[in-house]
Amino acid sequence: MWVLIGIPIVVLGFALRFNSLLVVTVAGISTGLAGGMHTVDIISAFGKAFTDNRYMGLIWLTLPVIAILERSGLKEQARHLISKVHAATTGRVLMLYFFLRQMTAALGLNSLGGHAQMVRPLIAPMAEAAATTRYGDLPNDIRQKIRAHAAATDNVAVFFGEDIFIAVQSILLIKGFLEQYGINVEPLHLSVWAIPTAIAALIIHFIRLWLLDRSLAKRFDVQHGSAAK
Repeated sequence: MWVLIGIPIVVLGFALRFNSLLVVTVAGISTGLAGGMHTVDIISAFGKAFTDNRYMGLIWLTLPVIAILERSGLKEQARHLISKVHAATTGRVLMLYFFLRQMTAALGLNSLGGHAQMVRPLIAPMAEAAATTRYGDLPNDIRQKIRAHAAATDNVAVFFGEDIFIAVQSILLIKGFLEQYGINVEPLHLSVWAIPTAIAALIIHFIRLWLLDRSLAKRFDVQHGSAAK
């Protein structure tokens, strides 16, 4: 049971708000020592984990870049651009992004979208601007609802679009899972049969976004009607 010593160390360290990196390091070393590992083996395990996951650090490099762009007025420019398109609605903006996100994911280009890179600095502000242009200043609950739909659009599009691309981890995971039960399926067949699912996801989510436009129009029409009375 001593090998579980890392769990209370992490819980206690986070509860006391100690440095997260220090807490995790101490927990890892304690677990290794409790498991009978030598100090050199523990350090080697840390080094191997770092080298195996070094590319994950590239994700954090995008955050300061996005912050600089936002400080320079990226959101404002996105809102200004979409406000000039009179036919744009919140649902239509998100529908267009859904289609593009799903198509690029189907080609294996998952990095072309994402919450930090695309949704927060561009898509959500553009969706909000489309609603603001039509209905004026938005209450906070409506803004949060639009942002939630923007995030969901990215999630659903990439989740059902990436399976069409044959060289993706999810396809290999499905193949490995089926092989455990004696079912041999080629990755190409899995990718082909992912297409109807992606189409169904697109249709269903387009309906949800259409209903979002209707709910916004109904709410603000009611408010405007009450104000007129």
